[in-house]
Amino acid sequence: MMEAVIANRPVELNEEGYFLKPEQWDREIAHAIAEEEEISLTDKHFEVIDYIRDQYDKDVALTIRRIGKSGVVNIKEFYALFPDGPLKKASRIAGIPKPASCI
Repeated sequence: MMEAVIANRPVELNEEGYFLKPEQWDREIAHAIAEEEEISLTDKHFEVIDYIRDQYDKDVALTIRRIGKSGVVNIKEFYALFPDGPLKKASRIAGIPKPASCI
């Protein structure tokens, strides 16, 4: 565990930079993490992020396939919104722990 400051707030992260306490997350933090990933967040990004956080809260296992079938975004759009590892990046920006399906 490590403590970091993102958007002027202390947060607890694991060694890979994923949140240990998702309740520390907010949209300002999401924008700061996205900026590190060179992603400019849009309303569509937040639709996906909100879906991911909702599924995490419901204890549903997240996979790229599940997100592609969500009705929020298809797989091609998901890769376009969060290039180079969409589930990893989206989960990190959404402030949740790294999904088990991510290597």
